[in-house]
Amino acid sequence: MRCSPPAALALGLLRLCLAQANFAPHFFDNGIGSTNGNMALFSLPEDTPVGSHVYTLNGTDPEGDPVSYHISFDPSARHVFSIDPDFGNITLVEGLDREREDTIEAVVSISDGLSLVAEKVVILVTDANDEAPTFIQEPYIVHVPEDTPAGSSVFKVLAVDKDMGSGGSVAYFLQDAQASPFSVDRHSGVLRLRAGTTLDYETARAHSVTVVAKDGGGRLQGARVVFSATTTVTVNVEDVQDTAPVFVGTPFYGYVYEDTVPGSEVLTVVAMDGDRGNPHRLLYSLVNGSDGAFEINATSGAIVVTRSPAQLQREAYELHVQVTEVSSAGSPAAQATVPVTIRIVDLNNHPPTFYGESGPQNRFELSVYEHPPQGETLRGLKIIVNDSDQGANARFNLQLVGLGGVFRVVPQTVLNEAQVTIIVENSDAIDFEKFQVLTFKLLATEVNTPEKFSATADVVIRLLDTNDNAPKFISLYYAARIPEDAPGGSSVVAVTAMDPDTGPWGEVKYSIYGSGADLFLIHSSSGVICSQPGASLDAEARPRHHFYVKAEDGEGRSSLAEVFVTVLDVNDHCPQFAQSIQERTMVLGTPVKIEATDRDAEEPNNRVDYSITRSEPASVFDIDAHTGEIRLKRSIRSLDALRNITRGRDCTWSLEVQATDRGSPAFSTTALLRIDVTDAEALSQSPVDAFLRQTKDDPTTAVGVLAVTMAGVVAVTVLVSTATFWRSKSNKVRPVRRVLRRRPSPAARAAHAERLKFTRTRAAAEFVLREDAPNGNRSASPGSPPPLRTPVPPPPPRMAPGTGTAPRTVPTVSGSLTSAEPDGSPTPRALGSPVQSALVSELRQKFEKKSRAHQA
Repeated sequence: MRCSPPAALALGLLRLCLAQANFAPHFFDNGIGSTNGNMALFSLPEDTPVGSHVYTLNGTDPEGDPVSYHISFDPSARHVFSIDPDFGNITLVEGLDREREDTIEAVVSISDGLSLVAEKVVILVTDANDEAPTFIQEPYIVHVPEDTPAGSSVFKVLAVDKDMGSGGSVAYFLQDAQASPFSVDRHSGVLRLRAGTTLDYETARAHSVTVVAKDGGGRLQGARVVFSATTTVTVNVEDVQDTAPVFVGTPFYGYVYEDTVPGSEVLTVVAMDGDRGNPHRLLYSLVNGSDGAFEINATSGAIVVTRSPAQLQREAYELHVQVTEVSSAGSPAAQATVPVTIRIVDLNNHPPTFYGESGPQNRFELSVYEHPPQGETLRGLKIIVNDSDQGANARFNLQLVGLGGVFRVVPQTVLNEAQVTIIVENSDAIDFEKFQVLTFKLLATEVNTPEKFSATADVVIRLLDTNDNAPKFISLYYAARIPEDAPGGSSVVAVTAMDPDTGPWGEVKYSIYGSGADLFLIHSSSGVICSQPGASLDAEARPRHHFYVKAEDGEGRSSLAEVFVTVLDVNDHCPQFAQSIQERTMVLGTPVKIEATDRDAEEPNNRVDYSITRSEPASVFDIDAHTGEIRLKRSIRSLDALRNITRGRDCTWSLEVQATDRGSPAFSTTALLRIDVTDAEALSQSPVDAFLRQTKDDPTTAVGVLAVTMAGVVAVTVLVSTATFWRSKSNKVRPVRRVLRRRPSPAARAAHAERLKFTRTRAAAEFVLREDAPNGNRSASPGSPPPLRTPVPPPPPRMAPGTGTAPRTVPTVSGSLTSAEPDGSPTPRALGSPVQSALVSELRQKFEKKSRAHQA
């Protein structure tokens, strides 16, 4: 919206008045150590990390207007800070280095939008230990005379550290100070020759000394650090004239040969000044020992012979040569003396030569027995070797060529002449069985001559045999097999032993011995082992024989081998039954097993097969040919079916069974077997069960029998009670007695059951129930009548199946049909069984039904 001219003029006047009334903003001045204000007297460590917040500009405006902050630098200066204009936070953006720039000048300003106030500030950069000491004026090379006194100062090192305070202080140390001949002052850096130490130019011409400069340490980025620097001071030792001349190449030896011309140079001695840094001139002279036959050049040290070798009377001359050091002034100084040996040597014109008893010889022969002792000398060899030259030309070596390690020669080095000795080194290699003749060469070769003359001689050793070998079997074990029916004198096995010796020492005789050799003999020459004539071998009694065979030569040297002879089984026994007539009981559904044994030792001779050859009155059985188990045919499943087959309706059969072995030829034998067939039910039922089964269809009879039994029990009880009453009444005063009532005896229960037994089948009639005898601990007076016993009542009509019934087992063919009960158990067996309980229940139901019908 546009204002009218009067309104616009009024608005401008208002703004002018407001501007004239505005006050400028200003910084807060918080003093030294503050990080909030106008940066006055602000200092910053040089190790401050880049990116750190270092200060906050803070100020205010009198009118309360918002303010903004700014910082600026000279265009030529680094811009090390940045600022947040709204909050005044100053951040370090470049690294600081006090050693390069210890102050930073900047202009900080505050503005309220209308007024701006600027102030120039100087920021101090404080020191941190960030500089290492630095050695100046390197490299350090020092020249020191070798006669410098101990403790003298030889050099001064200087290191500076740009840091301030302890970080700028420097201390000096020597690396490996114990091994160095120098020491350094900790504070000044002065290098001195250590006390008690001297320098020697001839021993060490220079020394390398490692000096370490270390600052005093200071803080850097919050941690205390110490910096160090190293430098090397090279100390060159200067030579001083303090050492006598020294000969080089000692000891000195020279040779004069028989063709040497007088005036010829024999050798040259060399010496040098011991002070090699500044050597003096040397002069040579002969002191003694030459006898006028030798002279020396004073400047070169060359020794020459002045006479012909034929005029020299001695083989060796010992000369003494003196060297004198001449100073710069021309006067003699230090001296030294050395011996020189000169030998007179003839020409090498004679090679080594071997000699025998009759002169020069190049072939030597000897006969020895094999395996001579180690270290023994071959005494029959007389060999001499000679070289007619003199001195070094007559020195040569001896060695054997062709047989390594068997012999060795002594001596190995000869001068002029020696007798040759050959010694046995390896006795085992000297074996007649391997070699009858040993041939090798003797070689003599000169050692130190250019011609290397040599000579050879053949040595032939003929070996003589000894008995050094025992007979040796080609095998340590021999295994043989022979049938048990082989006739006496049959060949079993042939053993062989070898003896490499010759003559009677190589002839082998055989013999056998041992517990298993009683049935055998051996041919002493051929080694064939046979059975004894008339010997009877039995595989069943003794299937294996073990003995030893010995091979022995003419001198009694022997060896052994083992012989194992296995006697092969022959089918010479027929199978045998335990009895020729056997009686067995077969439970219906269970097999009967027969068994025959064959005394033969091995299969198949002792394997037996079974068969039924005849069965009367009819063939109703099958037999397992391998196991001998006899079963009823599958079509026969009950005793009634069996009874229908026979005329007498009995269950007894007679079988003729045959056992045949598997040998070749096969043998067999027969036996008669009588089998009584029954069923498991007839074996397991008690007499009461049999009675209940008989009366199942006639309950009146069962009830009558039970009533009679109960009446008898009541009558017996009344009689016993009456007799007891009258007996107690006849005696007025009687002591108190304990009446012990015995439990009913199993025998009484068995007697009662026997009275109730009703025979239905032949098997049930023949079955006898065996019971345990009464307890033997109960005693009775002799002759006293047995006490009266109350009849045992019949079993209860209902009983849980299996309760109180001892387990019964069906016996094996050879076992007895007895009940399995624990021995000594005082508790009588319950007569109830599951079958008996069921019959009683059925009779009771029929009886009740009949009674109800009668009442109705």
